[in-house]
Amino acid sequence: MKKSFLITGGSGFIGSHAIRSLVDMGYDVYNFDKLTYASNEESLKHISSSSYNFIKGDIANNKDLEKVINLSKPDYILNFAAESHVDRSIESPDAFINTNIIGTYTLLNETLHYYESLSQSKKEKFKLIHISTDEVYGSLDFSEKSSSELSPYKPNSPYSASKASSDLLVRSWFKTYNLPTIITHSTNNYGPWQFPEKLIPLTVANALKGSPIEVYGDGKNIRDWIFVGDNVSAIIELTLNGIVGQEYNIASNNEVSNIEIVRNICKILDNVIPLDNSSYSDLIVFVSDRPGHDKRYSLDTNKILTETNWVSKTSLDKGLKVSIDWMIKNKDWLYKKTKGHKRIGLKKR
Repeated sequence: MKKSFLITGGSGFIGSHAIRSLVDMGYDVYNFDKLTYASNEESLKHISSSSYNFIKGDIANNKDLEKVINLSKPDYILNFAAESHVDRSIESPDAFINTNIIGTYTLLNETLHYYESLSQSKKEKFKLIHISTDEVYGSLDFSEKSSSELSPYKPNSPYSASKASSDLLVRSWFKTYNLPTIITHSTNNYGPWQFPEKLIPLTVANALKGSPIEVYGDGKNIRDWIFVGDNVSAIIELTLNGIVGQEYNIASNNEVSNIEIVRNICKILDNVIPLDNSSYSDLIVFVSDRPGHDKRYSLDTNKILTETNWVSKTSLDKGLKVSIDWMIKNKDWLYKKTKGHKRIGLKKR
């Protein structure tokens, strides 16, 4: 009998990639999604398999969750449902509290009810995987060692605080109620179908349109970039073979500054679609910094390597070229999603 996966937030960027991978692997997959502004419905339209099912619903609504859990009878639940854009969390944190905290609490409650109804053999295999972020560990100095799974939480934005809160709820449901859970923390994801409010697709979209490419502050803030397919492969590996009650960091060791990533994108575009007598880098403008902008994120991945042998396989150069090639071929989608969109709270310096 095929294993059943319930994916919350499956129409989002990372969730939709996970769904395509799981369907290709032959699993039954149920996508439970509210369909917010950042959903990628188009990315899942080509799936014709009877193994894929979509159910619209809100993770913060217990009746919606009860219905989809009873329908899917999952062996595994992967919780991708989240509001994830830091700028939006600063501008309007309400949705982040509702989805990331209340939603996770509601999911844990309904999952526990379901788990308690399972036979002992099914209980032994069941897992809930909670997808989190490196941002819960807070900012690192440039010379500071990478955050490990034992590092303290020091969130600095409404977004990261909401994710830290949800992580602690998940941990408490494992400790208090013995609900089998795993928490993953990944670095910055990128790849095809990413909603263009995030740095890489927004940079590509603005470059292709000849619009200003805005960079916060001096652009020296450092992030580790992981190709979305690599993150998904790690999450699936941990779902099948990870140890319950544990947390795992997922990263690629591709640490670069924001200005470096923007200039790398411009160089790739200069080679692929050259401009007459200019470079896309001429479009770069520095703007006032984001409030509470963390200096650096970096994750220690020794734990996942030691326990599963998982390593990221996609170099930043290859991942960027694949992503940019996809965006060029899907300019209509990219432009449609960026129409009327402006990065929140930015003023020219």
